[in-house]
Amino acid sequence: MADDQQETPEVMSASEQGKHRAHGLLELEFGKSYDFDDPRHEWRRLFSELLGTFFLVLVGAGGAVVNAQSDGAISRVAAVTAPGLMVMAIILFMGAVSGAHLNPAVSIAFAARGDFPWRRVPGYIVVQLLGATLACLFLWALLGKLGMLGATEPGPGISATQAMFMELILTVGLVSTILGTASGAQNVGVFGALGVGGYIILAGLWSSPISGASMNPARSFGPDLALLDFTNYWAYLVGPIAGALIAVGIAWILRGPGGDRSGSAAAQGRLGTLRTPDDAE
Repeated sequence: MADDQQETPEVMSASEQGKHRAHGLLELEFGKSYDFDDPRHEWRRLFSELLGTFFLVLVGAGGAVVNAQSDGAISRVAAVTAPGLMVMAIILFMGAVSGAHLNPAVSIAFAARGDFPWRRVPGYIVVQLLGATLACLFLWALLGKLGMLGATEPGPGISATQAMFMELILTVGLVSTILGTASGAQNVGVFGALGVGGYIILAGLWSSPISGASMNPARSFGPDLALLDFTNYWAYLVGPIAGALIAVGIAWILRGPGGDRSGSAAAQGRLGTLRTPDDAE
């Protein structure tokens, strides 16, 4: 009889099955209450980026300032390890709010990858630059204008062009690590913090004598603005942004286009109260 017959389920396409699985995984990990683009929470995201960048630059630039103040008490190993550990902590404690970009090159990369709206990039960049500047002004007020306030400059015998290419290749690796751990194909959760922080430490250990291993236009902007000296800043702007865009191309080759739900969650944070149409069903 017709009443006893069961309806034949519709066969989902491969893409629909992929979206369904991604949606289920996100529900399992983050719960149903998430809206990556809720404008009501943008001020929280911006504050999160400002605070996170403040702490990153406080540690990154502070190593040089404290070293100058204490007659060389801070070793180079400690100075390059501290920012990586700080990034790990920031990703873990507020990555779910803003995505913990902390870096204009990362914001641009996420947007170019399709995981972050371009319209939100300017706001992120402004607060990142502000957070970096406030960190340097704090160090200046507390300890004085020492150690060039942690400015990233080419090392002895290194030209600005050489420093730019070093920053470029280092940022390719950094942003590749970030995009890889934030992708739907390889979403490794909190281990992303370990991967990104570990890369920053590794890059600093071998390359800081060449360029300072900034990999971050905001990190370099703060000291330069406080010192009113942008002589070599172009290298720390061009290198990281070009490296970030190259990393986006590499991510496309390795994993195809971005824009998947888990990648967007990592890039934009998970703070929100609105639900998706699927959740309402």
